[in-house]
Amino acid sequence: QVQLVESGGGLVQAGGSLRLSCAASRITLSINTMAWYRQAPGKQRELVATISSGGSTNYADSVQGRFTISRDNAKNTVYLQMNSLKPEDTAVYYCHEPSHWAWGQGTQVTVSS
Repeated sequence: QVQLVESGGGLVQAGGSLRLSCAASRITLSINTMAWYRQAPGKQRELVATISSGGSTNYADSVQGRFTISRDNAKNTVYLQMNSLKPEDTAVYYCHEPSHWAWGQGTQVTVSS
C-alpha cells in the first residue's frame, strides 16, 4: 500500500515562506505524476500544483509565480516551496499520487495577516 507523509506546515505571516515535503513509501515518485492539493474550511479541495514523471510542472492560477513544486528522486520526496504567502493560502495541504489514488494525511498551513 502506497504511503504518503506530508510535513512542513505551520503558522506564518503574510509574505512569508514555507516548504512542504511529501515522503513516499512503496512507490517510486520519479516515475509517477505527483500533485499537491489544498482544502480551506468550507471549501472544496482544489488542485495546487502537479509534476509529471518527466519533470513538467503545472500550477493553479492563484499560486502561479509564488509556489514551486519539485522532486528529489534520491529521497523519494516531493516538495512544495511556497513564497509570498497570503491569508487566502490558509488550508490543509495534501500530497496525492493519482495512479494509486493515494493521499497523505495533510498538513495545516495558516497565514496570518
